[in-house]
Amino acid sequence: MVDVERELNWAGTYGYLAKRIVRPESLEEAAELVAASDHVRPLGTRHSFNDVADGPGLLVDLTGLPTQVEVAADRRTATVSAGSRYGVVAVELERQGLALHNMGSLPHISVGGATATATHGSGLGLGALSSAVAAVEIIGPTGALRTVRRGDADFDGSVVALGALGIAARLTLDVQPSYRMRQDAYADLPWDVFLDHLPEVFGAAYSVCLFTEWDGRVREVLLKTRVPAGADDVPVPDDLLGARRLPPRAPSDWSTPVDGTVGAWCDRLPHFLISGTPSNGSEIQSEHFVPFGRGAAALDAVAALGDRIRPHLHTAELRTVSGDSQWLSPTQGEDVLCIAFTWRKHPEQVAALVVAVEEALAPFGQRPHWGKMSSLGGDAIAALYPRLPEFRDLLDREDPDGVFRGPFLERIVRP
Repeated sequence: MVDVERELNWAGTYGYLAKRIVRPESLEEAAELVAASDHVRPLGTRHSFNDVADGPGLLVDLTGLPTQVEVAADRRTATVSAGSRYGVVAVELERQGLALHNMGSLPHISVGGATATATHGSGLGLGALSSAVAAVEIIGPTGALRTVRRGDADFDGSVVALGALGIAARLTLDVQPSYRMRQDAYADLPWDVFLDHLPEVFGAAYSVCLFTEWDGRVREVLLKTRVPAGADDVPVPDDLLGARRLPPRAPSDWSTPVDGTVGAWCDRLPHFLISGTPSNGSEIQSEHFVPFGRGAAALDAVAALGDRIRPHLHTAELRTVSGDSQWLSPTQGEDVLCIAFTWRKHPEQVAALVVAVEEALAPFGQRPHWGKMSSLGGDAIAALYPRLPEFRDLLDREDPDGVFRGPFLERIVRP
């Protein structure tokens, strides 16, 4: 067992209040720690920008355990260790001729932490990372391990669970045969054209991401195109509704290739390489999910704040995720448009801007990302999640003594 000294999140914007942060050397040791503790919270790769992973007692970090990827005999699922980083899991799946349906922009995040907070990639028809979970093994408050499988009564409340039910030890993920992709970038899509053609733009490739500074244009459209099995390549347009295709980018030590070349899915779906360091953490992030069908109006509402936003913004990324049935998923019930802000590290100004953005998006029923900055309190969150009462009942059954409670859960989920 290793006591971890570093007590800040990845961006250095949040300091954990827990008494101890411990990195067990085995799942058995983790179970013993839980059984012997009054208050425990699971801690992943520290990519959250709030206190969702914090607690008053012990934080248990499983990211130091060896990565395990066990492929089922039918090759339709793979069971992986929850502390493993997506990029490492992806490379091993590719080595075995398999793939995930989706990945987040950052492959350094842990499987357990990303699925517990409903983290996602982008693509019309592509679910969040949690939608690929077929089973989750959880260390409960007594240290006992239990497994919840797709189809079980409580399954939809047990994957996106914010660590409130216990420590995810292993997850079984849906996999598919490996596939190849290419990335191409397009510049300067006019804002009005974009708003008039949202389904066409986001449907232009397997996965589509857009970047804007809220200055009357989409600065860049990034198409991640899936190459059909058996084909050497796939044609892409030179013009996308007036946006011009950019020439190939020079290779980078931190970003995946955006040069039109064809490569493995795990080298094209994320924005960043697992072997590189994409950021020094000089940022704050917030992200807001709105119904895709109301996306154009929601984007215009945020664009009206552009003059206030730009001095404190690195960039904003626009993505889509398909709806699911998981109780606490921001995509529960319908397809969504994700409006993600990477802010400069200006804490006071950004806090005020997050309030303004959430007020502008309130008429659209915006749901914030669980692991990023938000101004919403428990009453506002409760109004956005119709299945929250069922989740609270599940917590009362599985953790009646509140072993896995923390300040975020007390304030937002379980007041």
